[in-house]
Amino acid sequence: MTLKRQLTPLDRIFGELQHALNTTACLTSAQRDNPAADNRDLEMSPEQIKHSAGLMRINHTGEVCAQALYLGQARVAKTDETRTQLLLAAGEEADHLAWCESRLKELDSTPSVFNPLWYLGSYAIGLGAGLKGDGWNLGFVSETERQVEAHLAEHIDTLPAEDLRSRKILEVMKADEARHAEHAEALGARKLPEPIPSLMALSSRLMKAVAYRI
Repeated sequence: MTLKRQLTPLDRIFGELQHALNTTACLTSAQRDNPAADNRDLEMSPEQIKHSAGLMRINHTGEVCAQALYLGQARVAKTDETRTQLLLAAGEEADHLAWCESRLKELDSTPSVFNPLWYLGSYAIGLGAGLKGDGWNLGFVSETERQVEAHLAEHIDTLPAEDLRSRKILEVMKADEARHAEHAEALGARKLPEPIPSLMALSSRLMKAVAYRI
């Protein structure tokens, strides 16, 4: 009988470094089929393509942040139930990451050059949120997902009508984000007090303004 090797703290550190590299170097693979697979591209003007690419770059960066955030939160989660929820959500967010990266390639564009910095900052925020206890940890998930759901709805509204492929990806992402928030709330997420939600929204606006361009 083969005994399962117990991971050491050093193993976990190397695993998280590898995860960071895979995420920021676009080496993540989706486990689910791309929702846009059955939608064909319609002709778009150069301005429309540039706008769609900017929006999808924002969403790609958002998913980089989500990977780091959830990994940091899971690292210090107090219970296995909370940790499992965070890692399951991160798995679906990895699908989003791969879909956005694929769509950026189709639009002849690239991810944000600042993704490694966004990853590092989000991981630190995740650790901080997780150290406050699982109720606040899950509350951070709920607030994050609700804000992401809102900005995805905005992107769906402002995408060029011809960009059916990006739209289909964002619709599935939006449904997933809403479900992640609902699961966190069902597990006992606490409502974050002000000014935390406002600061999160401000940070998100900064990220979106930068990632839309570079």
